[in-house]
Amino acid sequence: MKPHQFKIVLAVGALLFATVACTLPEISLFSIPGLSDGQAAEEAIQAPGGMEALPESPPAFVIPDEILLQDTLVALYETVSPGVVSIQVYAQNGSGLGSGFVIDEEGHVVTNYHVVEGAVEVEVHFPNGLKVFGDVIGVDLDSDLAVVRVDVDPEELHPLPLGDSSQLRVGQTVIAIGNPFGLSGTMTAGIVSARGRTLESIRTTDTGQFFSAGDLIQTDATINPGNSGGPLLNLNGEVVGINRAIATNGQQLGSAANTGIGFAVSSNILKLVLPFLKAGETYNYPYLGLSALPSLSLTQAEFLGLSQATGAYVVEVVSGGPSDLAGIQDGGETTLIQGLFAGGDLIIGVDGREVLQFSDMLSYMMLNKQPGDEMEVTVLRSGEEMTFTVTLGSR
Repeated sequence: MKPHQFKIVLAVGALLFATVACTLPEISLFSIPGLSDGQAAEEAIQAPGGMEALPESPPAFVIPDEILLQDTLVALYETVSPGVVSIQVYAQNGSGLGSGFVIDEEGHVVTNYHVVEGAVEVEVHFPNGLKVFGDVIGVDLDSDLAVVRVDVDPEELHPLPLGDSSQLRVGQTVIAIGNPFGLSGTMTAGIVSARGRTLESIRTTDTGQFFSAGDLIQTDATINPGNSGGPLLNLNGEVVGINRAIATNGQQLGSAANTGIGFAVSSNILKLVLPFLKAGETYNYPYLGLSALPSLSLTQAEFLGLSQATGAYVVEVVSGGPSDLAGIQDGGETTLIQGLFAGGDLIIGVDGREVLQFSDMLSYMMLNKQPGDEMEVTVLRSGEEMTFTVTLGSR
């Protein structure tokens, strides 16, 4: 039996596909007006001998939760879907489809960079049948974001509000609306499966290594090829993420399909980048100048001689980079695990915040720091706790 292969696939559609994501409003349970809490108990029928008998009919009729959720989703779709668009791209190497959403009345549309990468022509299709050409005015390879400008009457535009992705909780309901496999206006629902995930950036270092993209949202809302660039929304109709990629297990017959693991760029990352992209400028992310293990197992910690299996273990420090200049070090001692070297620092905190794994540090830095800022990095070195002040560079 061949071992399973776990792959991350960009959720962009080839030729036929585009989608959008949105989130559902929160459900509150309620009873029929006129019935107070506990009224059913008070009106219970008393039988002889002091024993309670069941009433002949239920004292109250409660609307099933399913109906409440159904009404919420219907209202959400009708409110949000006019702001979700399909994007068709023509490039020298072929054509493809993706999704996007209107962000303001000036005609700016947000999507993924990989949707419009290499585009010669970009078409933006609105739900009401309007189709116009668009111009790519700003891109961000680090978080895979892009802004397309369309010349449309403001009355045709239905901007979607941005929510605060830091307020998301695992288990919260989210919605995706878009154009999977060319089926425009498709709506799917799911939950927030995890926060603070990382993926490889589309941009590479001078040595050909990919930078890391952080603060991604993991969701089980169904996302397929064509969903790329579409919004992930909460139940208030606010965009909390931009659908970017799906994980697929092994090779699929034809296009990659959803496996229940999708990833969206957080809305708070978009908030940082958006003003620069609308102005046709580049957003500069802070640069730490090191590579670390995503997480640690107990076995790895044992072979590395570490006293704990939480934290970000430094495997490489870029020579002359910010971490190197601050005094942070990587490992150089061979271990029983091939390619794993002991003697490196274990980062356990940044600016007084605990770091349990690499993604904690990356998300914090991307959301809260700028090039030139200082960041206090606390490490364990040979069992001793040390703190270094790193002046962050620029990618």
